[in-house]
Amino acid sequence: MQSTYDRELALEILAQIFEAVKKIKKRFRPINSAEEFTNSDEGMEKLDSICMQLIAIGESLKNLDKITSKKVLSKYPEIDWQKVMGMRDIISRQYFDLDAEAIFDVCQNHLDILENTIKKILKEV
Repeated sequence: MQSTYDRELALEILAQIFEAVKKIKKRFRPINSAEEFTNSDEGMEKLDSICMQLIAIGESLKNLDKITSKKVLSKYPEIDWQKVMGMRDIISRQYFDLDAEAIFDVCQNHLDILENTIKKILKEV
């Protein structure tokens, strides 16, 4: 893949995203429903820590898109990158009105494909 961007920086960002996804998956493992996020202090701590990682992922993807002039992520349409980046904005701007169901859905249904796609990008960049 010909690159006109800082490949090392792109790889570093991708590695950080990959690690953040792994952290979320580990923290989410004991959660079986959205209510488990909201019905205890421990659940809220998990929700908080997962949201922080989701914010970091969204921000990192924005940075990656910027340094690569939008040339990398667009090659992987299996992920709706705008939604992933938008999740960061929603969490950070509407934190006190956060929808635990939406976070549960992301963790349960979208992390595996994100992890696999980031792994694929890391190999190809």
